[in-house]
Amino acid sequence: MTIADRWLLPDGMDEVLPPQASRMEELRRALLDLYHRWGYDQVMPPPVEFLDSLLTGTGTDLDLQTFKLTDQLTGRMMGVSADVTPQVARMDAHSMQRQGPVRLCYCTNVLRAKADQHQGGRSPVQVGVELFGHAGLEADVEILHLALASLVAAGADEIHLALGHIGIYRSLVQAAELATEQERALFEALELKSPGELAARVAESVRDPALAGMFMALGRLHGGPEVLDEAREAFAEAPAAVGAALDQLRALHQGVQAQHPEVEPYFDLAELRGYQYHTGMMFAAYVPGYGQALAKGGRYDDTGRAFGRARPATGCSMDLKLLATLALGEPAHDGVWAPAEGEGLREAIAALRERGERVVQALPGQRTGPGEHRCNRRLERIDGRWEPRSL
Repeated sequence: MTIADRWLLPDGMDEVLPPQASRMEELRRALLDLYHRWGYDQVMPPPVEFLDSLLTGTGTDLDLQTFKLTDQLTGRMMGVSADVTPQVARMDAHSMQRQGPVRLCYCTNVLRAKADQHQGGRSPVQVGVELFGHAGLEADVEILHLALASLVAAGADEIHLALGHIGIYRSLVQAAELATEQERALFEALELKSPGELAARVAESVRDPALAGMFMALGRLHGGPEVLDEAREAFAEAPAAVGAALDQLRALHQGVQAQHPEVEPYFDLAELRGYQYHTGMMFAAYVPGYGQALAKGGRYDDTGRAFGRARPATGCSMDLKLLATLALGEPAHDGVWAPAEGEGLREAIAALRERGERVVQALPGQRTGPGEHRCNRRLERIDGRWEPRSL
């Protein structure tokens, strides 16, 4: 390895430099304060857990993203946290065991063995909220509101919200009595968004003509709020659970519009992201200029069952690194430049810092000046007193 190569970082790993680091810290404080005002208690999950706990109920996707290592003390396999949500579910189910609804929030680093189009980089700073213990629509609306409020706090001014409901596809699969192989083939066709592939898989697997038509309709039901009216007609003969899911989506849309009328809604009834663990509504929020969702979440009931306490659950998560780029720009010059020495200077600097001022004191022989250190004022001695003066 050459000297130049020693500074290379692994693919997908990045360092955070000024001014983004300061922006991230400001945003972290703002978001955690927002969640605190809504009654969410902050938790700090460990960076590593035993694998059988960490991957409980999350399917194969998270398994492939998890770095694995052997615990030298016990010989058991451990995993580095790639997603905080399962850890917070364990906390609610096992560590805390509170009664009634529980609201938790977090902001912590995670590490992923690989990145994909949904997750972004391999070393995100994951921030999010989780609401346990309430199965009603009110919890989902609250989580949606906090996700949108988080994006607004980060500086987003044009938000597109994609909504779906995993229960529609699950109900149709159950009604069609599909075998595992057939269900997997249909799932892959819907993920590809290929009408031809979907038609071939439906023809192979679904015997009932009415259900076959519903599966085909599922692949084309995406767009604005009118999609819900079209779905009502397309699924008129579907199981009752499908109608209930459509009612939930309409109510969610109404709840979002009441508080965030500026948000552009989009519905995709064939969206199957997180199929292994989502149990109800799912959402993803997008902002122009970004190729991936900046906020995503949904309902994932019963995740705590493996820990002996099944609970309704809904939540969302975001990457603080991405959020911090929404309004990054050039940081404002806001600081006081102080000389290296002078009578009474130390006391004057201490007083300014005590008042919350940012003061940068020059070092002897320093060649850079206030501009390079984002200072818009200079500390000058006037009539025996040190006073900040605009540059």
